[in-house]
Amino acid sequence: MDIVYIRGLRVDTVIGIYDFERAHRQSLVLDLELGTDIRPAAAGDDISLTLNYKAVTETVERFVKDSDFALVETLAQRCAEMIMSEFNVPWLRLSLSKPGAMRQASDVGIIIERGQR
Repeated sequence: MDIVYIRGLRVDTVIGIYDFERAHRQSLVLDLELGTDIRPAAAGDDISLTLNYKAVTETVERFVKDSDFALVETLAQRCAEMIMSEFNVPWLRLSLSKPGAMRQASDVGIIIERGQR
């Protein structure tokens, strides 16, 4: 299996369980690894035969920006479900971080892996 990746996708959204968190948009950072087979695209040098990372990025960015979840866990799960469904991805690893959420740490977040590799 080949992997198309997107790293450091920064999106502002409303997320959090506390009123002060929900009072303004916060920046989240996503890293994605998406399982695919690049051989057909490579053989024909044809973008329509591969997982188009521009299309994935734009879709994920729109989804996260328009979301309104309390938990990063919920956002990560729903984002994974959407990607796997819309882009026919059999496996993915998604890292979602909330930089600056805690003074004691530079970053906090979650990493999920879904599907069969």
